[in-house]
Amino acid sequence: MTDKRRQKQNKAERVVWREFGNGGAMERGTPDLPPNQQSLRVQPTRKGKGGKTVTVISGFQSRPETLKALLKQLKNQCGTGGALKDDTLEIQGDHAEKLVALLKQMGYQAKKSGG
Repeated sequence: MTDKRRQKQNKAERVVWREFGNGGAMERGTPDLPPNQQSLRVQPTRKGKGGKTVTVISGFQSRPETLKALLKQLKNQCGTGGALKDDTLEIQGDHAEKLVALLKQMGYQAKKSGG
């Protein structure tokens, strides 16, 4: 690559001024509370899942990275799949009793709600 071409490329990538942009200043931070200060609800449901039962765990006040690690651990304990959606964990199948016990063992304040 020639020097002139490299200078032209660097000039095109450089941003001199931006009024509205991709800044992280406006993003809201998520508090990462310790497990003993979080009150969780564990609920089996079938709504919107095509008749399949999933166990939904809601009430988290943690960062997405923390939730991903917790989800992986719970999926391994239950031997099923799952997903992280909008600060709620979804575990495939009806594992409410087992998940409440596991979460309490980890220090969370968890209780079963619904059917």
